[in-house]
Amino acid sequence: MSSPTSPPDDDAYWQRPDPTAESLGRPARSEPPVPEPLGYAGPPRADPPIAGWRPPTIAHPPPPRSMPGQDIDALEESEGSARTVTYGIGLVTGAIAVVLMCLLCSRFLF
Repeated sequence: MSSPTSPPDDDAYWQRPDPTAESLGRPARSEPPVPEPLGYAGPPRADPPIAGWRPPTIAHPPPPRSMPGQDIDALEESEGSARTVTYGIGLVTGAIAVVLMCLLCSRFLF
C-alpha cells in the first residue's frame, strides 16, 4: 500500500467501508445454529457415600435422670420472705437518701 498523495481527510478513517466494494478476503460470515431450549432436568445425581464414612462411636451416654419434684408451697414462702427483705433494704436506703438530701439542702438554704 502506498501513502496517499492528497490532503488527509480526518474523518475517512472512521467512515464505514463501501458495501459494494469487494471482500477483503475474509470468509463469509455464517450464523451459528441455535440449539433448542431443553427443560430443566434437575440437579445432578450424587455418588453414594463410601462404606464406613461415619466415625466410630466410642461410648453411649446414659439417659438423663428425672428431675426431683418441686414443693410449690415452700417455693412461695421463700419468695415471699425474699420480697420482704428486698423491700426492707429498699426502704432503709430510701430513708437514708432522703435524710442526706435534707442535710445538703439545709446547708445551701441556711
